[in-house]
Amino acid sequence: MSLYEDKVFKELSNWQKKMKKKPSLTNGLTKNIQKKINGIIPEKINIMITKSIKIMVRTVIFGFKYISKENLDNSKLDLEARENLIRRKIEIYKKTAMLSGAGTGAGGLILGVADFPIFLSLKIKFLFDAAGIYGFDLKDYKERLYILYVFQIAFSSDKRRNKVYEIISDWDNYSESLPLNGDNFDWRTFQEEYRDYIDIAKMLQLVPGIGAPVGAYANYKLMGKLGYTAMNAYRLRILK
Repeated sequence: MSLYEDKVFKELSNWQKKMKKKPSLTNGLTKNIQKKINGIIPEKINIMITKSIKIMVRTVIFGFKYISKENLDNSKLDLEARENLIRRKIEIYKKTAMLSGAGTGAGGLILGVADFPIFLSLKIKFLFDAAGIYGFDLKDYKERLYILYVFQIAFSSDKRRNKVYEIISDWDNYSESLPLNGDNFDWRTFQEEYRDYIDIAKMLQLVPGIGAPVGAYANYKLMGKLGYTAMNAYRLRILK
């Protein structure tokens, strides 16, 4: 084992402990706040957000729009080289997301809402790029489904995160039980978990006067979190 792999094993071990951690009281309180915010948001906006998420999820499973051209041969690059590529990708996507959040946040309610599908597309595109760099074949529907579970790990409540971690930590066995297509995927839970988690940070983006800085910061931090999660989710499979 190389020095780099030894370092990665330690990072992965720390991440796994966080994924197994039981839901905290703070998480429960945040969930209640998020539910109240959902009740304040105009129904038309809630419908628009949920529809955007549903369309994107179905695109991942049934479409090939985001398949990366960077599906690299494992024999050509070691783990360190691949992860250097991933880190550069993360920085690019963080900056792009920040600009999107600032631009739409400055435009008030209408443009603020428009950032939801834009930012969602950026995150999904990043996950496709990451999977390709790690060498996984995204023509396989099950690999695209794995992307959605990685997404949920990053943007779900603690309780949901615990359940999803159990799935991806035993992915080889779990994937064997999957149907040949994505018809049985739990779309509703995925959509609600994602929407509820992100509401507090993103809804502040709609407030006139503070929308631009809040949108830029929220997008930057959320994309960074997704990058960190994706790296460890794929390390989990590669180093197993």
